[in-house]
Formats: sequence, C-alpha cells, structure tokens
Amino acid sequence: MEEKRIYETLFIISPNLEDEKRDEMAEKIKSFIEERVEGNVQNLERWGKRKLAYKVRKGFSEGDYTLILFEADPEKVIDLEKYYKIVPEIFRWQTFRREDLEKAKSKKEEKNEKTVEEEPKDEQIIEEKIAEEKINEVIDNKQNPVENESVEKETKTEE
Repeated sequence: MEEKRIYETLFIISPNLEDEKRDEMAEKIKSFIEERVEGNVQNLERWGKRKLAYKVRKGFSEGDYTLILFEADPEKVIDLEKYYKIVPEIFRWQTFRREDLEKAKSKKEEKNEKTVEEEPKDEQIIEEKIAEEKINEVIDNKQNPVENESVEKETKTEE
C-alpha cells in the first residue's frame, strides 16, 4: 500500500437543486471519499451559491461550490474522478494534490521526532549522574588513598 497523499477537491453543484439536495450531495461526496476512496476527510467547506466567470454549456451562470480537503491513496483518487463524471448534479470539478501541505506535515513530523530523540528521559539522566558519581569516587580513591583512610578512621572514632 502506497503512502497516503493530501488532496483538495472542489466541485460545483447545479443551482437548480433545492438547498437540502445540495447539502445532501456534498455529504454524499464526503461519504464516497471515506468509504470508496478510503480517504480521511480533514475539512469540508460549503461556499454556497456563487456566480460563475462565464455561462457554461448547461446554461448555468451560477453554481453551488464545495471544497473538501482529504488524505487518500493516489490510486483510489481516480475513483472519485469517475464518480464525478456519472453524477449529473455536479457539472464542474477539480482535484489537486496538495504537496505544500504534505511537506509541512512531514517537516512537523521530523521536528517532533528530533525533539523526542534529543530529550533524555528522567531515568536516563539519573542513571548517568549515578554512574558519573561512582566514577568520580573511584578516581578520588585512587588519587588520594591516604586521605580517604584517615577520613574513614575519623568517622569510626566518632561513632
């Protein structure tokens, strides 16, 4: 299975449909992405009716715009494009791969991995300090054996 990519799809629904039907159509596309395309919908924006730049062949001068941001396998996105072709209520659509969002996501993940690797755990810090103290004690005992013996005798006499 290939790594999931981030996509953005914009589609225009016929303005002749009632508001409820247009909302249902947007939800239908969302569920199609989740079920058939096996995508993860991150954001769904309904822009509503807007005027088109020019009159299209079907005679529309306006349309109902919907934008969906989702993650999916590249091979499965083709199914979404095929679905748009057979749905008569949708007369324009465009799907883009959002490489800018993918790069931002991967940079964020790399940064999180680095901070996790760089931050030593409390247990690790304690173990390192204990080991360092033991090493220092051994070094001190080897360098000053006479002083250490006299200190030990003094502590025994005080007891």
